[in-house]
Amino acid sequence: MLTECHDYSRLYAEFVWKIPQFYNIASDVCDRWAALDPQRPAVYDVAADGGVKTFTFGDLRARSNRMARVLRRHGVQRLDRIAIMLPQGADVAVAHFGIYKIGAVALPLASVFGVDALTYRIANSGAKAVITNAAGVGKLAHIRAALPDLELVFSVDGADFAQGALDLEAELARESDEFTPEVTGPDDPALMIYTSGTTGQPKGALHGHRVLLGHLPGFQVSHEFFPKAGDLMWTPADWAWAGGLLNALLPSLHFGVAVVARKFDKFDADEAFALMQNMRVRNAFIPPTALRMMRAVKSPRAKYALNLRSIGSAGESLGAEPLYWGREQLGLTINEFYGQTECNYVLGSCGALGIVKPGAIGKVLPGHKVAVIRPDGTACTPDEPGIIAISRPDPVMFLGYHGQQQATHDKFIGDWMTTGDQGLMDAQGYVQFFGRDDDVITSSGYRIGPGEIEDCLMRHPAVLIAAAVGKPDALRTEIVKAFCVLREGFAESAELAADIQAFVRERLSAHEYPREIAFVGELPLTTSGKVIRRLLRAQA
Repeated sequence: MLTECHDYSRLYAEFVWKIPQFYNIASDVCDRWAALDPQRPAVYDVAADGGVKTFTFGDLRARSNRMARVLRRHGVQRLDRIAIMLPQGADVAVAHFGIYKIGAVALPLASVFGVDALTYRIANSGAKAVITNAAGVGKLAHIRAALPDLELVFSVDGADFAQGALDLEAELARESDEFTPEVTGPDDPALMIYTSGTTGQPKGALHGHRVLLGHLPGFQVSHEFFPKAGDLMWTPADWAWAGGLLNALLPSLHFGVAVVARKFDKFDADEAFALMQNMRVRNAFIPPTALRMMRAVKSPRAKYALNLRSIGSAGESLGAEPLYWGREQLGLTINEFYGQTECNYVLGSCGALGIVKPGAIGKVLPGHKVAVIRPDGTACTPDEPGIIAISRPDPVMFLGYHGQQQATHDKFIGDWMTTGDQGLMDAQGYVQFFGRDDDVITSSGYRIGPGEIEDCLMRHPAVLIAAAVGKPDALRTEIVKAFCVLREGFAESAELAADIQAFVRERLSAHEYPREIAFVGELPLTTSGKVIRRLLRAQA
């Protein structure tokens, strides 16, 4: 745990990892607090009608102990992969903790996944069981024959004998709420999260129990030295995504801070503000795409009685415009941070530390070593573009890709884990993100990152959200093409397209402005809210 210090250089220099010899996420996050104060609130489950059900740490311990016993009774062994396909709610936490307690590996899967995405991930991981709801059982019914390793399906909505799904609540009721967790080390596998698949087939990134510890210093910095009295966390991000799970749920519970759970079928900015008002949310992790949608709500502090203390954001480049909006409309600094499924929360900003620079992610967070390197592994000079890379060993770094030894090997140049993201580090240590290798646009000899263009596009009064990609061009190699979602009250036209082009050209440069603009109703997004630019490139 960080000691609050408002001198970044001292904070970074004095931080030392203390990773215990034995560590289990569930024992730490759930059982430790249940032993100290079993009535301490852990999860506020908010229903669509606004009703709230409170689950204490004692509740989570008792139910997860029962979950562990159920899994053991059905033959689940240490290191078996168990998929969790549920929307936000206490059942997700119970499933995770039960799995960790028997030394098995949790495999979070987004409820919005279709049958193709589920087939690939469940088959590729060799998952032995799935914990889901009635909707998930329905999806699995179409693909069960393609999943020979899948032996068990548990449903929180009751048994479905026709589809071979067991009633999870009835199974839990048969068991005692006493269980002694397996002894696990920090490097023992605990969690497998599939990459978002923005540039190819998703890969299963396997993490040890230490992954949670690796997130903690960055989490504390992003949320202005979390925890403080009265803190309460919420995120719209699916808890099946590394962002929702490891940037919000688990670190909050580690510090004994409760988390608000609310399932949204589709993100709605006004509903998000209303939830934060009604639940008195103090801390939020909100991905950039959601923040951009929230910008459409006029004068949110006048419309809603907000109690926010901190907002962290990650998943794709935030840009300068949402930062300015947060200060003006919410009265706080939105702290951007950066990482990947393989190695998360290693760069970030912090208003309390004065580590904020519009257009930059921030600086290296305590406990991590990050550099911008050349293809040969040597460090770039200040302001020299290169590949963002993280040095091993690092407790937040993955153990490897499941079943893909060569892909794991190829992820490294020496001891540098390469991210595939282009960026630069300036003389003050701020890191600027350009985009993934595949996202960088090459036009007339210039290498152009889409982030700066998108940020500028969203300053135009007509543009709500935008994405920029490279379109092949015989003369220039590529030209910039922008896909824009318009704000309410604006209609697409050739005149508006020309006005947006001129707006960007005047503010950036002649080689960066979009030579083509397409108006679309929505952008293709991953479950984590990242723009899937390869789909846009295919349309360009």
